[in-house]
Amino acid sequence: MKARTRAATLLLTPFFVLFTAVMVVPIGYAVWLSLFTEKQSGLGFGGTETVFTGLDNYTAALGDRAFLEGFGVLLGYCLLYIPLLLAGALGLALLLDSALARARRFFQLALFLPHAVPGIIAALIWVYLYTPQLSPIVRAMEAGGIGFDFFSPEGTLPSVVNIALWEWLGYNMVIFYAALQAIDRSVLEAATVDGASAWRIAFAIKVPLIKSSLAMVGLFTVIGSLQLFTEPLILNKGTGSAVTSTWTPNMYAYTAAFDRNDYGLAAAASVLLALTAALLSFAVTRLTGRRRAGTADTAREADPARTARTARKEQPA
Repeated sequence: MKARTRAATLLLTPFFVLFTAVMVVPIGYAVWLSLFTEKQSGLGFGGTETVFTGLDNYTAALGDRAFLEGFGVLLGYCLLYIPLLLAGALGLALLLDSALARARRFFQLALFLPHAVPGIIAALIWVYLYTPQLSPIVRAMEAGGIGFDFFSPEGTLPSVVNIALWEWLGYNMVIFYAALQAIDRSVLEAATVDGASAWRIAFAIKVPLIKSSLAMVGLFTVIGSLQLFTEPLILNKGTGSAVTSTWTPNMYAYTAAFDRNDYGLAAAASVLLALTAALLSFAVTRLTGRRRAGTADTAREADPARTARTARKEQPA
């Protein structure tokens, strides 16, 4: 028993050391930094001094309309981006997993390649494609009588969502496709023999059996959405778009730190955003866990014949 304990300690120690160095220490420093602010003495001719202000930075952030409006932008982004990403990635994965699919390897690679492009490069590519004087896409739209300004207040959010979809759709499609490939083929064969249609097999058997992957991707997508920064930052630099320097909470913290040199306010905004991400992650985890507990997925996975019979019964006559 002692030997096992020593072995476990030896194996886990590197992880906890790394976790402490890259997670616990930075978070602790951000919380500590958020409790202080720098003030100049006298009439501004003296040096600066660090003053303990308690929760004043948090009050200032929460009382700043620009910071709160950033969360409104994130809400609209999540409502538009997350359903499109999940539906698109799942639909592509189901198509690749179907018996009619051809050249699976080619399409997997082609759809995954955009994710290999760094986010800042992807944003620069799409800024070029959004610019009316340069973009062949805009010229083609205008030739077809479609006028749309990607940099306008109404077009900015769809423009950012489009860039994010281009980057992440293929990545999440690969996750769903791997989960679909792990399904026991006997389940699908039994459903086919019992007369279930391809549509019924996809949505009555395949999708329920990969709910854990759907929940995982949904959780990671929510967390990633709250960290929106690179794409709007590029759109903010010299494009004339409606994206401001405080368009998202991350951009608000960046501007506070590097434009206004208010590191206490930037740290407080970052901590508030981290708490929001933690709460949403907890809510998504509890919601998906409760749904899985209230369904018969476990029984279906353990009994392929029952799954096939269910699919056949649910098929309309």
